[in-house]
Order: sequence, then structure tokens, then C-alpha cells
Amino acid sequence: MSSVNYTARRQRLMAAMLDNAVALVPAASLKIRSRDTHFRFRQDSDFWYLSGFDEPDALIVLVPGRQHGEAILFCAEPDPKTALWEGEQIGPERAVSDYGFDDAFPLDDIDDILPGLMEGREHVYYSVGLRSDFDQRVLSILAHLRQHASSLRLAPGDLIDLHRLLHEQRLIKDLAELAVMRKAAEITVAGHKAAMRAAAPGVYEYQLEAELQYVFGRHGAREQAYAPIVGSGPNTCTLHYDKNSRCLRDGELVLIDAGCEYQMYAADVTRTFPVSGRFSPEQRAVYNIVLQAQQAAIEQLQVGLPWQASHDASVRVITEGLSELGILQGRVEDLIEVKAYQSFYMHRVGHWLGLDVHDVGDYQRNGNWRDLRAGMVTTVEPGIYIAADNTSVNECWRGIGIRIEDDVLIGENGPEVLTQLAPKTIEEIELWMNQ
Repeated sequence: MSSVNYTARRQRLMAAMLDNAVALVPAASLKIRSRDTHFRFRQDSDFWYLSGFDEPDALIVLVPGRQHGEAILFCAEPDPKTALWEGEQIGPERAVSDYGFDDAFPLDDIDDILPGLMEGREHVYYSVGLRSDFDQRVLSILAHLRQHASSLRLAPGDLIDLHRLLHEQRLIKDLAELAVMRKAAEITVAGHKAAMRAAAPGVYEYQLEAELQYVFGRHGAREQAYAPIVGSGPNTCTLHYDKNSRCLRDGELVLIDAGCEYQMYAADVTRTFPVSGRFSPEQRAVYNIVLQAQQAAIEQLQVGLPWQASHDASVRVITEGLSELGILQGRVEDLIEVKAYQSFYMHRVGHWLGLDVHDVGDYQRNGNWRDLRAGMVTTVEPGIYIAADNTSVNECWRGIGIRIEDDVLIGENGPEVLTQLAPKTIEEIELWMNQ
């Protein structure tokens, strides 16, 4: 995201901090995959949001009002041996010239310089519990400063969770973020369309997963936002199924929940379709309920409406639909009140989306559902899951699991479905699969 103004993001965060404060944002570390091999490095989302810097174990220190520069980066010094094995490193000099930091120091100097940056500050913004190793360093510095505090050498009095400020900022996407998220959505749609086309009796779930991975990677999205769900037959009713090892059979459904990660931003799409390319009457009936529930939920994603309105709309449509099919019995209002739908629709309608697939930001404020604002991005993913062993329903409905999920931007003029080009209606799906 070359057009991103990371400096402006850091300045916005500092403007929201209390007076006379310092903020600490550590980068991610490499993670062991097995023995002496590592997973491919993935930067911490908060750190990336404020810097675009993609090296491990670095540290951002924000010191509003510091005479010699407010935004400081600690990072590894370039080392010829490391460059030989792992490639070049940015280093402190380029951190200033290329990444807009006011000052930068080698990682090895943290213990010498950081206490001085924290000394004299009343508040320390830092999120404890994510990096136990760095937690100990911060707490040790705080203890030392407090032990040696005096009328001339003020020590920080409190430790404040940085997430509340930073995650509220991340919740509202800027134009650069939305451009990348639209691209992530476009790539994800292409992957789902390829997987639909590849479905047939005798194909394995992992082969559909391979179609997704190929299309994502070919378009520059080398990572997936989460482990893909490719469930067929009874596996459509397992919400987080990810074994993806079963053979597809004629007459069954396939549920694919997958999204790419493109330039650090996630997409998250679910489509459910028939292995044979044609829905049965029972599958069609349940599918249309879920589709109508999704449409009703999306309509509620309006600036100023509460977050809960979208979920409530999906609940009503699903309850009414299941009642019309005879799967739920009783007055709709009573069924909603006792949450009878939860036997078949047991999750919420969506979640925030951004740098993380389950992105940051509160859903409630002071015990109340928050109102929607322009720039928020959420998934909308109602579903109905009728387990194959559910003897409380007629046999014709058993084993039908359907979820439909899209990524939606809350805009000033209404919701914008970023993933709308993925075939979704019954007619669109059957046409795409049988062309």
C-alpha cells in the first residue's frame, strides 16, 4: 500500500492519547513451525497499521511532544551474514528515510534508550499479555523508574491498554485500506468461482481447496486469511470444519468458507452449492431462506442504525422460514423470544473485517450495541444447519447445511457489497456450474 500515510496514522493516534504519555507497539516475532523451521513471517496487525514495516521484533515508540522527534523505531541493524541467508534488512537509517519515522535506533539499544523515553511521562500506553517476553521488559523498566523517581525525575503512574484507542482507529477504514480490501474481495471471488466449477462427484474437498489456493496465489495473495472450510454432505453442518478430506457425492451440497489475505488485509466469503450443479427442492427451499435472511441483514447496515439490527433481521427471516417449512412450530414472536432458531442458526450474523479476519473494534459501548459509521466493514453470514442425525425434523431436511457470506462496507449512501460478483442466487450458481 504505497499510498498509505503511516505518519498520519501515528499522528492521529498520538492526538487521541492523554497528555504527557508514551505508547509502545512491538512487532511480531518469528514462530516455530517444527523443530528448527519457522512459519512464514506475518507482521502484527497493529504494528503494520502504524508503520508498514515488515521485519520481526521491532518496536514503535510514540512520544508526543518529544523535541527530537515523536515517532521512533527500534529495528535490526543490517548484517551481511543475515543478508546472505535471509535477504537485506531495512535498518535504522532507511526507517527514517523510507518509512517516515523521526528517529530510529538498533534493537540492541532498547534497554539503554527506552527507559529515557519513558522517564518523565505520566502514562504508558501498552497492551499487556500479547508478548510475554516484552511484557517483562516493560514492567522491569517501570519498576526501575518508579524505584528511582523523585521530584525531578517523574516515573509513569499508570499502564493503559493501547488497544482501546488504536482499535477504534482501525475500525474505520481509510481510502487506502478500502482499495486493498476491494482487491482482496476480487481475488477471493475468483477463487470461489474456480472452486464451484471444479466441483463434481468423486472430487475431494482438498481438491477444491487447491483451486482456491492456486487462484489466490496467482493473483498475488500468497496467504489465506484463515484455514479454509470446504465441507461436503454432513460436513456442511460443522461450523469450523477444516479437515477438507471427504469425497464429494452426487446430490449433496458443498459449503466453502474461504478468503485470501492480500497485502495484509482479509476477505471472508462463504458460498454453498450443489455437487451436481442442481439444487434439490429441499436444498432450494432452505437456501432461499438463508439468502433472504442475508438480504434483510444487509439492508440494515445503514449509518446510524445499531449493529444488532442486522442480526435481528436475519433471525426473523430464518425463524419465519423454518416455521413455514414446519421445522419450527409455534408463533414466530414466541419462537424468537425463546431463541428456538438457535438449534439451526447458532452464530451471529457477522463480524468486523480488516487486517484481521475477525477484526478489531468493540461491538458494544456501555452495554449498548454501537451505531454503525461509514467506513466500517463487516461480514454478513447467516446460515441454517440441519444435522444429519437430527431426528427432531423430517428426514428430507437432514444433512442440509447452508451459509452465505459476503463482505460489506457501510457507506454514507448505504451498504456496498464488496464480494457481490460471487454467484449467489440459485439461478446464478446453477448457470455458472453448468455453462
